[in-house]
Amino acid sequence: MTSSPLAQPVSPNKPPAILSLIGHTPLVEITRLETGPCQLFVKLENENPTGSIKDRVALAMIEAAEREGKLKPGGTVIEATAGNTGLGLALIAGAKGYRIILVIPDKMSQEKIAHIRALGAEVRLTRSDVTRGHPEYYQDVAAKLTEEIPGAFYVNQFGNPANPLAHEQTTGPEIWEQMNHDVDAVVVGVGSGGTLTGLGRFFKKVQPNLEMILADPTGSILYEWVKTGKLEKAGSWAVEGIGEDFIPDIADMSLVTDAFEIDDTESFAVARELLRKEGILGGSSTGTLLAGALRYCRQQTKKKRVVTFICDTGNKYLSKMFNDFWMAEQGFVQRPTQGDLSDLISHRHEKGEVISVGPNDTLLTTFKRMRSTDVSQLPVLNGTGRAVGIIDESDLLVKVTRDPAKFNDLVQSAMTDRLETLSPAANISDLLGVFDRGRVAILMEGDKFLGLITRTDLLSYLRLHMPK
Repeated sequence: MTSSPLAQPVSPNKPPAILSLIGHTPLVEITRLETGPCQLFVKLENENPTGSIKDRVALAMIEAAEREGKLKPGGTVIEATAGNTGLGLALIAGAKGYRIILVIPDKMSQEKIAHIRALGAEVRLTRSDVTRGHPEYYQDVAAKLTEEIPGAFYVNQFGNPANPLAHEQTTGPEIWEQMNHDVDAVVVGVGSGGTLTGLGRFFKKVQPNLEMILADPTGSILYEWVKTGKLEKAGSWAVEGIGEDFIPDIADMSLVTDAFEIDDTESFAVARELLRKEGILGGSSTGTLLAGALRYCRQQTKKKRVVTFICDTGNKYLSKMFNDFWMAEQGFVQRPTQGDLSDLISHRHEKGEVISVGPNDTLLTTFKRMRSTDVSQLPVLNGTGRAVGIIDESDLLVKVTRDPAKFNDLVQSAMTDRLETLSPAANISDLLGVFDRGRVAILMEGDKFLGLITRTDLLSYLRLHMPK
């Protein structure tokens, strides 16, 4: 059998062709959100191979390190990252045969972390509630690892000049051409500062009057720095990838014309609205940037052409800001309240949110539903929706430990039918009594099953009601 004349020999040392698709992303106009007198365009950086703008700088920083002799064959790439830079580095380092270790704060989404690991990177999770100087601060951990590992290269996106250069040489010129040399303002966030600095340098050369607008999460110090020149104490925020508790070395904040402070609730709401109205699935920082861009546009009295970014894909946040239960548990959306114990239920039966089993389902079905939903107990509901029992992991273990074939037994043979039921009018002390007896509370209104209340549900409720 002869090979096709178009076939090319495969080289194990040749980087995959996917790297050639970094950059050159589309730019589209926002048409269904209220933009005042302005035209607002978004650059779809979620179209990069790993789904974010950080692919650009990851490629630039690794190639610069190779040229400068800082990264040699067989070396180790180390970086402190909020996730997206790590994804880009993992893709490129893996393609080039380097070992890669990424130090990531523990607030990052599980989708990002799973993606990074799937690319072959080693992950070190650190605390997200500490600041620079603490031994568990993610950048300090990365720097220490670099000292300990021979042949290691610390990327340090926060101080690496190849970071802003990537945007000066690629992102800026792309926007300029796509906007037909007609753009009045660009709205950015600052994580490392590369986008701000690179774009600012480029547009100073081609459009000196362009405004660079900062959208910054509430809790970050950068908004106050722009507005007052003072370094305030950082707070906390849930948006990933932008906002800082220090001024990154490569961030030229003098390029910022104006700034908007956007809280998590607004960021998440705008990102979700972007998906509903424009069909664009962007991540959490996209919500911040778009919210800032919309505020800027609505304040204008004359037509301006404005650009901002879909920084990364919302696929990385399906378990967080696109998950209604997570949003409610974190207090970012408000459900109607009744002023009783029913307010503690996270998954409500009447809304179809409860995962359950029937008494005639098998224990194997029960096990699979527990695993797929990451819960340790399920209510047992009969055909009319009435709670007739509850089954948890310990009930399964008792049945199947000595004979795994009993996974085929029916739920009714293993469930507990002595239920700890409470009415919505009961109080928290009644709920604690149920927990003290090692049970989960089943909330009933007469014969009507409302849902379960677990210890986690109570803790989430109390956290949301703690004094500010």
